[in-house]
Amino acid sequence: MHIVYKADNLFDAHLVKHALENAGIPAFVFGEQLLGGMGELPLFGVLRVGIPDAARPQAEEIIAALDLGQAAADPISDADNIAGLPA
Repeated sequence: MHIVYKADNLFDAHLVKHALENAGIPAFVFGEQLLGGMGELPLFGVLRVGIPDAARPQAEEIIAALDLGQAAADPISDADNIAGLPA
């Protein structure tokens, strides 16, 4: 079993899983059961999508085509002049 994708949220994990399964690659979401264990606090780094080792090259192409992207490392700009002001 090879971990082909580390998801930030459950939606992305299942999007990848279903895209892989539609291409005939069996996929499994690891860590899904752990999400409720922390209550309302976010839990990062536990969602992973695993596939058989032999399907790795094809799976990487499928995931790249999904273009899920990554969140900005620093979403708040220093140039943002309204940061910290009341709404």
